[in-house]
Order: sequence, then structure tokens, then C-alpha cells
Amino acid sequence: MSRKKEPSVAPILRSVSVSWSQDEAYRRFVEDVAKWWPSYSYSIGGNRVERVVFEPRAGGRIYEEHKDGTRMRWGTVIALEPPRRVAFTFHPSRAESDAQRIEITFSPEGGGTRVNLVSTGWEKMGDEARATRGGYQLGWGLVLNEFAGRFSPALLFFGVMSFGITLIGQRGRFVRESLGRMDD
Repeated sequence: MSRKKEPSVAPILRSVSVSWSQDEAYRRFVEDVAKWWPSYSYSIGGNRVERVVFEPRAGGRIYEEHKDGTRMRWGTVIALEPPRRVAFTFHPSRAESDAQRIEITFSPEGGGTRVNLVSTGWEKMGDEARATRGGYQLGWGLVLNEFAGRFSPALLFFGVMSFGITLIGQRGRFVRESLGRMDD
């Protein structure tokens, strides 16, 4: 009996050039994620987020920690190859079985570094894949611009939207209903 093949969903491909060396770009992405990640708009908890954590080891966790100590898992580190590559699963507020695989490569380019992001595994989400992927296509571009220190009016807009969600009292419901609450 043959298995039904999942429909293919194109990967997300995003990139940004930065003026930093390959070593510095890698370090900033992996070790300094709490300094640059736009958690006010790209997180589960919004303004509740105290910090974003990226444990830099294979099997390390990626999560957000709220001011009240609540921790919400975003993914797991799969591979680290400093200063060239990092790979991890990514599934904030979703089931781990629906996780995408994110691979970021850091390549010397002129006097700086080209940072390339590839997000695959969308077909695991079934019918929701295409609609969800569209939001992430935009989102990863905005996140990489934030990483590079570039102002983005769209990121400002999403920050205002996130504030609105909190203001109307929906943030608590979103946190309660999100998958990935960490007990450890």
C-alpha cells in the first residue's frame, strides 16, 4: 500500500548582509539573541517577555522567559558549526510535530557577512501550511532586519499590533492556549 505524499510547500529563503565579520555575525546571532530579537512583536508573551534564550549546544533549547518566570519553548538546536552555520527547529506556540527546520549560514561577503536563512518542513502543517508560511515569510525578513540593526516600519506596525493584543486582554489567553509551556 502506498502512502499519500504530503504536498510540497516551498521553503522560506531570506537573507541580509551585515558589516560584521563572519565570527561576529555568528556570535551576535547565537549568543546575543536576547539583545536583538524583537520580542515585543515576535513572541508568545509580547510585553511579558523578560528575555529570549538560545542555549548554544546541540540539543539546547530556544525559548522565551516571561517576567513571572513562565517559559515557552520555541525550538531545539540541531547543529552548531561556528562561525559558519546554525540549525534549529522552530515552533513557537505550536505543536513540536509541526516544527520547521531553520538553517542559518554565515558567509564572508566583501568586508562583511551574508546571513542566509532557510526555513523548511512546512508540509508537516498540512492545510495550514500555506497561510502560516506567508506570515513567516514576512516575519523572518523583519527579524533579520532587526538582527542587522535596520529600522523597519513594518516591524513597528507589528509592535503596535502586539501592544493592541495586550491592551484588549487577549495576550493572556494566547499564552494560556499556546503549546510549548516548559515545566522544567
